[in-house]
Amino acid sequence: MKDFLKDLIDHTNGLGVVDLIKITGTAQETQFSALADGKTVIIDGSFKNPIADFIGVFGMPNLGKLKTIIGFEDYDSNAIINVTRENKNGVDCPVTIHFQTQAGDFVNDYRLMSKALIEEKVKNVSFKGTTWNVEFEPTIAGIQRLKRQQQANSEEIHFTMKTENGNLKIYFGDPSTHSGNFVFQAGVTGSTNNTWMWPVKEFIGIMDMVGDKKIRVSDAGVAEVTVDSGIASYRYLLPANVK
Repeated sequence: MKDFLKDLIDHTNGLGVVDLIKITGTAQETQFSALADGKTVIIDGSFKNPIADFIGVFGMPNLGKLKTIIGFEDYDSNAIINVTRENKNGVDCPVTIHFQTQAGDFVNDYRLMSKALIEEKVKNVSFKGTTWNVEFEPTIAGIQRLKRQQQANSEEIHFTMKTENGNLKIYFGDPSTHSGNFVFQAGVTGSTNNTWMWPVKEFIGIMDMVGDKKIRVSDAGVAEVTVDSGIASYRYLLPANVK
C-alpha cells in the first residue's frame, strides 16, 4: 500500500499544483484523476494492478498531509496500512487510510473525502481526442537543456514550441527584451504551425517525474505527456494559452 500511495503522490502532488485526487476503483481497475490549480494540467491514469482497498469512489484531499505521514520512518515494511470502511445508507464506503506501526505505538488516520463531495470538487473532464502533429520520447539531454533555459529566463511563466527543419524547438521570452531558444528534440516526425504558450513550471515538473515519458503535441492547442512509473500509468493534458 505504501508504495502505491507514494507513487501516486509523487506523480500528482509532486507538481506543486495538485492537492486533491479522485479515486474510482473496482475489482478490475483502480483509476484516478486530478485537476491542477488554475486548470493548467488535467491528470488521469490507472494503477497497473487494481488495489482491493480502493474499491469505491472517494477523494484524497490535503495531499501534503498524506505525503508527510507516508514519509515517517515509523511506517516501515512491518507497518499496518489499510483503508477503513463504513456502511452509509446501505453502501460500503472507504472513510480513512489507517497507519499503524507493528507495535501499535504510533498511529495516524488520514480522512478520505466522500463520493458526493469529490464528484463536486473534481468533475470529469471529457477529452474527445485530437490529431497529434508531433510525437516523441524526450531525452535526458533535452530535459536538462530545458531546465537551463528556464534558469536563464526565470521571469517567464510560459514557453512556446514549434518545429523548424525537422527539429522541435522551445522558445523563451521576447526578442525585444531577453530571450532564448534551443532544440528540445531533434529529428521529429510531423510539424506544428501554431505558436501556443505552455506553462513552464508544470511542464518541467512533469519532466522531473520518475518513469518512461512520451510527449504528443497538437496544433489544436493541447499537449499530452504520458508517464509510466512501473506502478501506474499517468496522463497529463496541458491546454495551451494564446500568445
